[in-house]
Amino acid sequence: MRLLRHFTANDEQLDPFPFKRELSMEAYLIENEGILALDDDLFSNVEIIDEELTLKQGRKSNDTDGRIDILTTYSQEYIGIIELKLGQLENIHLEQLEDYLLQKDQILETYPEIIDKESVSNPKWIGIIVGSSINSDLANKISNGYVTNSGVPIAALTIQRYRSKIGNIYVTTDSYFKEPSTKDTSKYIFNKKELGKGRLVLEVIRQHVENNPGITFAELENLFPPQCQGGIGVFATYDDANKIYTTTNRKRHFIKAEEQIKLSDSTITICSQWGIKNIGRFIEKAQELGYQIHPSR
Repeated sequence: MRLLRHFTANDEQLDPFPFKRELSMEAYLIENEGILALDDDLFSNVEIIDEELTLKQGRKSNDTDGRIDILTTYSQEYIGIIELKLGQLENIHLEQLEDYLLQKDQILETYPEIIDKESVSNPKWIGIIVGSSINSDLANKISNGYVTNSGVPIAALTIQRYRSKIGNIYVTTDSYFKEPSTKDTSKYIFNKKELGKGRLVLEVIRQHVENNPGITFAELENLFPPQCQGGIGVFATYDDANKIYTTTNRKRHFIKAEEQIKLSDSTITICSQWGIKNIGRFIEKAQELGYQIHPSR
């Protein structure tokens, strides 16, 4: 089991302040999507795609329609279906989630471009149930690596909210999850650091810019052309990347302040959409420029 805790008390006396409605919990998670992270690697890069998504005949066990509370992706490799419950998580909630996971084709029809096909040919799936607590038997089952009959891994999150006497709000989250053995764990060594695909590209570009002060956007693009990544490109100006995010609510670049890279004529952000299909093209270009990149063993 991986345990992630998100909590600060600052010596204040705290009282339970539970969410009164599932919609309140949903709104909190949408505004704080990082809470849905399940690890520090592949399942940490969370992107919320939609919420309150209706599925026709989504409850096969009840012969009724269903509704996905939150639809996400993780690092553009996994599509996540998230089911929210106010109280304790029980096996019946797992069964409901498994019903929704049978509707993968329906979801892909609605969101045909949910995963960048330039980086991943066939998206993988994960289901997450979220509540205020969890039945101990269910917690053990999920922590030991529970997967559905079709091979989809399941995770659980418990969320508790507190309020201090002076009105400050605090939230704790616990994660129950065993990473699937089918996960692409490819990592690379560059500058003595072990990096995943997206972070590798970020660090190589950052190093090249440091080695070549004064380089322009056009000069850098000539060395690392868009075709290395595919449809999105290796990098974009911050303004263009931020426009994509604000207009589509889809994160496609590393846009945090510390991740941006300044060139002589612009500030750029590196594309975060990398998979086994396209990372090889980038590594080949980087090695042509003399950068030493090796698979992690």
